[in-house]
Amino acid sequence: MKRVVITGAGTINALGQSVRETMEAMREGRCGIGPLDIRDVDRLTVQIGAQVKGYHEQDRFNRQQIALYDRFTQFALIAATEAISQAGLEFQGELSQRAGVVMGTSGGGLTTQDENYRAVYEEGKNRVHPFVIPKLMNNAAASHISMQFNLQGPSFTVATACASSNHAMGQAFAMIRSGMADAMVTGGTESMLCFGGVKAWEGLRVMSKEACRPFSATRNGMVQGEGAGMFVFEELEHAKARGAEILAEVIGFAMSSDAADIVMPSKKGAARAIAGALKDGRIDPGEVGYINAHGTGTAANDKTECAAVADVFGHHANDLMISSTKSMHGHLIGGTGAVELLACVMALRDGIIAPTIGYEEPDPECALDVVPNEAREAHVDVVLSNAFAFGGLNAVLALRRYAA
Repeated sequence: MKRVVITGAGTINALGQSVRETMEAMREGRCGIGPLDIRDVDRLTVQIGAQVKGYHEQDRFNRQQIALYDRFTQFALIAATEAISQAGLEFQGELSQRAGVVMGTSGGGLTTQDENYRAVYEEGKNRVHPFVIPKLMNNAAASHISMQFNLQGPSFTVATACASSNHAMGQAFAMIRSGMADAMVTGGTESMLCFGGVKAWEGLRVMSKEACRPFSATRNGMVQGEGAGMFVFEELEHAKARGAEILAEVIGFAMSSDAADIVMPSKKGAARAIAGALKDGRIDPGEVGYINAHGTGTAANDKTECAAVADVFGHHANDLMISSTKSMHGHLIGGTGAVELLACVMALRDGIIAPTIGYEEPDPECALDVVPNEAREAHVDVVLSNAFAFGGLNAVLALRRYAA
């Protein structure tokens, strides 16, 4: 079993258009949620979201690329470029054949779908652009990353709703650990903040019209976000041989299915995934110092997640720090776990625990240390990242501080 480390990270989200900007915002407890600026917003009941503001696609891509890249693909390419640049890898020769990309997304090119449904059904057009399918397909982002960076190894997309990123990164981790690949570009991307995307989520009645307040007794729902987080996972000896800077080590991963309900979460399913990640990484529960929670801000998720953590960690649960950065960058659905992994890296490398902002009032059913409202300095050696999706699909990653 080979060891796997992270040698590059990249992102674009409502908190910043780079890892540096995003981590700075997390340290400051800044909120990226605000009024939506999209077409027909006045027809929506929910008019807030965590949008990437100040972003202009023509500043990043030429006209031919824009014709091919949906917004979710653009975000993925931007984040992947930053991650690969930091890693300092060039994918040529044998390495290009032993490196690939595993991407998480839930909606894929939803903006492209929305625009073309409008064109056909609202405007009465009988033709659409010939690139609509290549632009909206869920694997578009993974394919364009593989083409741009010459990644000729295993490449595919995972779509498991809100756990897509964690499932994707878990597969990349497993491939390198097993010896199938030397390096993988992995993470997630999502751009659902279009009229149809928000309207569909409205129907579930889980959205807040005000703010995302995970674990707070006053919470009243989730808030959608958009963006991407991408990483370079690399086999340890391969990274050391080229003198790469190592951000953290990936040491465990587990998945579980609730096999219970399409939307209501299960404490038992979540607990199995958390316990499985500990077992996979050979981690004593007492070693874990921080958990980046799924923490959506819905009544059902937050209390179920806290109960699962309490079940797995027992008395040590009271010593854990557990925060939800969705309070700042919103819920990126298929891309959320990847952006949240940045908070885990920050905790390990910088000793800064990202806060749960918007916290107003304790909830007896969420009686853990949720790092309310302000970031905290703390030394932690092992962290977990939780992701629990509609459909009862759970994925948990474990990371350790790297020591040479």
